[in-house]
Amino acid sequence: MVHLTAEEKSLVTGLWGKVNVEEVGGEALGRLLVVYPWTQRFFDSFGDLSSASAVMGNAKVKAHGKKVLNSFSDGLQNLDNLKGTFAKLSELHCDKLHVDPENFRLLGNVLVCVLALKFGKEFTPPVQAAYQKVVAGVATALAHKYH
Repeated sequence: MVHLTAEEKSLVTGLWGKVNVEEVGGEALGRLLVVYPWTQRFFDSFGDLSSASAVMGNAKVKAHGKKVLNSFSDGLQNLDNLKGTFAKLSELHCDKLHVDPENFRLLGNVLVCVLALKFGKEFTPPVQAAYQKVVAGVATALAHKYH
């Protein structure tokens, strides 16, 4: 559960309505894989990840980034039940994929950076603060099965 004020919820949902999930998702996942190259080990089947340009232009990275942000969108619709919303994904990433739960926190922070880049002055400090709460809550929910 993420505790957001009514104003914070409005800031998050207001900006999210303007997000191009395909574009931002691909950018966020791509940046995660470039900035934190050890995360690439979970994406062996994605083909060429040998350089920043290869990662950022990789169609499978872009498609999976879109999928990730579509799930994030589901979370935004269920802020009061993030653990329930992400229970199956948590189980998948824990039991089958063995993803380090720290990667969820890293991806959330990269997403915040990408949103700041895309929205510039519209991504004010209060908007950032609200998004930081949300991505932390999502990361905690995704890591739930690890505990």
